[in-house]
Amino acid sequence: MKIGILTSGGDCPGLNAVIRGAVLKGIASHGHEFVGFLDGWRGVVEGDIIDIPRALVRGIAKQGGTILGTSRTNPFDNGGSPEVIRAHMRRLGIDAIIAIGGEGTLAAAKRLTDAGLKIVGVPKTVDNDLDATDYTFGFDTAVQIATEAIDRLRTTGESHHRCIIAEVMGRHVGWIALHAGMAAGAHAILIPEQKTSIEQITQWVQDANARGRAPLVVVAEGFVPEHLDSAHSERGLDTSGRPRLGGIADQLAPTLEARTGIETRATILGHIQRGGVPSAFDRVLATRLGMAAIDSVVDGAWGTMVALKGTEIARVRFEQALGRLKTVPQSRYDEAAVLFG
Repeated sequence: MKIGILTSGGDCPGLNAVIRGAVLKGIASHGHEFVGFLDGWRGVVEGDIIDIPRALVRGIAKQGGTILGTSRTNPFDNGGSPEVIRAHMRRLGIDAIIAIGGEGTLAAAKRLTDAGLKIVGVPKTVDNDLDATDYTFGFDTAVQIATEAIDRLRTTGESHHRCIIAEVMGRHVGWIALHAGMAAGAHAILIPEQKTSIEQITQWVQDANARGRAPLVVVAEGFVPEHLDSAHSERGLDTSGRPRLGGIADQLAPTLEARTGIETRATILGHIQRGGVPSAFDRVLATRLGMAAIDSVVDGAWGTMVALKGTEIARVRFEQALGRLKTVPQSRYDEAAVLFG
């Protein structure tokens, strides 16, 4: 069998480990051939591929990014269609596709599967917001990067007796903020799932300062203060037509400084959280998911996604992972909130 692999949407640490796991198991256990579609769905729509022999994946599990490139191309735009993709697959001798990506990638994969194409999915997102899987690779690395950065910010904040606000990724969910904030000992964690007033944030900062601490606030980019209706965005729209978020920390800093009298500094971590080498946890998880995707192909389990359930890898239908984000439950936030202030 000849299998095409694509990585689509935002990059994240662990993508290369998925590719390696799939290729090594596919070749060693089943004698499959592999090609890679370049730049996500663009390569699928245009039939732009490279061969992936075993030698190409040697040592790539520890590399960040993706050797195949990625894009946010919609396979149904600009002349793309199931018929076009099917024709390319037939011409190139490709029997099936492994699509590695987040909600947008898997939604496209579902539509194409419904049209008769043979596709299995591997979930990917640093935000950890895909439903039907306990964790996605890339998340652990993003949390580690954020935690290390916040630890560094904290030392300079303590030296100058400043309040530090660290902004992390999280458009709709606050998993990175929650985990990195708890790990770094934040005095307040602000996430999209929780509307919090400026008065409450001010109180947490003042309480920490009163105990002789340099207040530390961790905020997700998608956090919406109680007095606003939408997340802060001043950077226009992305290629998907969504507002480019970022900058809420810069908005909060002068407000908190004015209210508390404490010198306040804001730092936006941004894309540093999704770059660099994957953590050991993400390398292992990504490898296991890649290997499990091959099992799905062998079994003809089209329209399914491999997922982490507890410590085991399971299969779920695409529709189980789509249409609903995995948000931070109230109980998890309440657990962390005991430590605020």
